[in-house]
Amino acid sequence: MNGALPKLRLGDSLINQGVATSDQIELALQEQKKCGDRLGGILVRFGFASENDIRDVLSQIIGRQTVSLDGFIADSEVVALVPEGIARKHRIVPLTHEREISRLTVAMADTREIVALDQLRLLLGRGIQVQPVLASTAEIDQALDRCYGFALSLDAILDELESGVIAYDHVHAANSHYSHPFVRLVNALLVDTVRRSASDLHIEPEEWFVRIRYRIDGVMHQIRNLHRKHQAALVVRFKVMAGLDIAETRIPQDGRITLPVSGRAVDFRISTFPTLHGENIVLRVLDQRQGPVALEQLGLQADELTLLKSMVVKPAGLMLVTGPTGSGKSTTLYAILNYLNHESVHIMTLEDPVEYHLPRIRQTSISPAARMDFAVGLRALMRQDPDIILLGEIRDEETARMAMRASLTGHKVLSTLHTSSALGAIPRLFDLGLPPDLLSDLIIGVMGQRLVRKLCANCRKVCDLSHQLLPEVSRRQGQHWQYRAAGCPACNNTGYQGRLVIAEMTDFDEGMDEIIARRGTHHELQRHAATRGFRTMAQAGVDRILDGSTSLEEVLRVIDLSGMVKGDYRNVSVSLPGH
Repeated sequence: MNGALPKLRLGDSLINQGVATSDQIELALQEQKKCGDRLGGILVRFGFASENDIRDVLSQIIGRQTVSLDGFIADSEVVALVPEGIARKHRIVPLTHEREISRLTVAMADTREIVALDQLRLLLGRGIQVQPVLASTAEIDQALDRCYGFALSLDAILDELESGVIAYDHVHAANSHYSHPFVRLVNALLVDTVRRSASDLHIEPEEWFVRIRYRIDGVMHQIRNLHRKHQAALVVRFKVMAGLDIAETRIPQDGRITLPVSGRAVDFRISTFPTLHGENIVLRVLDQRQGPVALEQLGLQADELTLLKSMVVKPAGLMLVTGPTGSGKSTTLYAILNYLNHESVHIMTLEDPVEYHLPRIRQTSISPAARMDFAVGLRALMRQDPDIILLGEIRDEETARMAMRASLTGHKVLSTLHTSSALGAIPRLFDLGLPPDLLSDLIIGVMGQRLVRKLCANCRKVCDLSHQLLPEVSRRQGQHWQYRAAGCPACNNTGYQGRLVIAEMTDFDEGMDEIIARRGTHHELQRHAATRGFRTMAQAGVDRILDGSTSLEEVLRVIDLSGMVKGDYRNVSVSLPGH
């Protein structure tokens, strides 16, 4: 994407292949004149194209092979051939070393950087050939983190705090302009949180020490403990970065931090809370590159995905996603919006707060300070001519009635409810004061969900099927095995990689509408749904155990299987990281 090629050559190719429009290329070229950045990078930043789109089109222009680094696992012997300084400076990822022909294959964001290639060849010596292949900038940055890591910097900074000796050699380049170790320590923690794909960072004061934990794939992991004397300085630094009041320690505070990580800005939503031993700090990672995901990436089974798509394309009505906090409801809603998002519809959202920015969608955070809650915002939003409305949560009667009114006037409304099951949403809406006769006309579908960790495909082990699942497995003749977690370097020895949705969902036919209209019970709804193929969350969980997607222990961690198993299922041990 450097100046070796005419600027319009990449733009013309993107237009010809339907990746971007001429208007989008023109806007990006105007921005390029102002900031001097690469055209491809600007298109990605504006949301007009993806990193992979740019990579693939560039590969055709310059005639280079491309490679995807998604899931790339570094070979320590190959990584050792390229010093970290050169690798990071020129964005070079060592991939493979074919010793029989003395060839090192490296991934680069721009394979035309002759100076970088010459420097690498000089370092390796004449005996080794260098074969560059093209990869996206984002994947290059993530692969460099996997190759060279960041733990050394954290350890070096902590050693400096204890010894007072400054470890200049181990200070990361992004933090090198700071002199105080606490400034670098906080930055290192935030960057490490992102690089480990953690969703939350917890700073927890105890009587004699400070515990640091990450939440990864929904499970808490203890990272390290710091001496109690560092607590005050850590709190002050986090508050300064978030613009909070450092003198106020008696009341909770909320704020936001933005930090560059791997060449992109990552947001952290920070919350402080007074406790017995000092202020507890929790930071939620809002990494735009981590989300939103496509519907196909949620991990739903094929029939579930088909049913969900059939529900969300209906022209009007209320679609609900239910589950407890942390069950992935917002992720599912964003995936639905991505699926529905195109030029022919007008989509607007009310969220608390906006977590991920989506192109073409008008997103708004509710603001108690401005006296705009969900109900007030929805009343005003309906005058903006939306086709689809995302309402972050239905919390009270006024919001429920406004959502019903929007659905009845021809809008498609997507929202969430805190209920334990999908069909439990109906009695909950009754409790919020919605009339049954109107409710039966507006509900188009309900989905309940939980998140479970996926077994690592590299190390999962086959074992005998637990006798406790035998009643359910009797319908699957001949299967006497299941998988369990093991642990390997690819999954950081946890046995799991990533998460998937365990879901129960149903659309609504005339029979369901009739039960709702006469205010029928939850059991009546479930019996009728079962005649139409409705599968409970427990049944869906067992299905994912049997197909090897996850383990019995993991499903038991988030789903009550008491009605599905034989004997006392509570005696099954639940394996957590580090145990």
